[in-house]
Amino acid sequence: MLDLYIPGQSALHRLAPGWKILGLLLAGSLLFALDQIGFSLLLGAFTLGLYALAGFGPHQVWTQLRPALWVFALIFLAQVLFVDWRVGIFVIIRFAVLLLLAGLLTLTTRSSEILDGFEKGMAPLRRFGVQTEKVSLAISLTLRFIPVLAAVVQEVREAQRTRGLERNLVALALPSLIRTLRMSEEISDAIDARGF
Repeated sequence: MLDLYIPGQSALHRLAPGWKILGLLLAGSLLFALDQIGFSLLLGAFTLGLYALAGFGPHQVWTQLRPALWVFALIFLAQVLFVDWRVGIFVIIRFAVLLLLAGLLTLTTRSSEILDGFEKGMAPLRRFGVQTEKVSLAISLTLRFIPVLAAVVQEVREAQRTRGLERNLVALALPSLIRTLRMSEEISDAIDARGF
């Protein structure tokens, strides 16, 4: 369930996971460091080009964004109420690009490769007593959970829609929270069973 990898032979699939992780960190940092909508749009267009390079069409892009639409709506509403609608659009573009970049990493890289990439990248920190295996596992699970949690919320939302509760925030949040906690407990048990 955690491995969202889609097999392929593209250059992105073959690229070492460390470079993809570094690219995601750099792009995410620049995305929020540069306070310009032009850069965000340019990075968004570049990200869509990377999806095409990896062999993914518009359907896969939509699949990555669709579960987060309600989050985007809440963010936009908050920005409209407290700041300005233009700021709301800017914030949504930033998060959408970041979500697409993280999704591209998980779609083109196996979870085991992401884990290995983090461990290799943090190897110098072992000298300072950092347990790089545990840190890399935590980061890897976090990246994996972004699209997985979005999918869980979407499934709960569709189930609540059939019951006529799609606008009830409690009816959406509570089952999503329970499913997330169960999922994290199962993963924790699996990690313990492997003696990690």
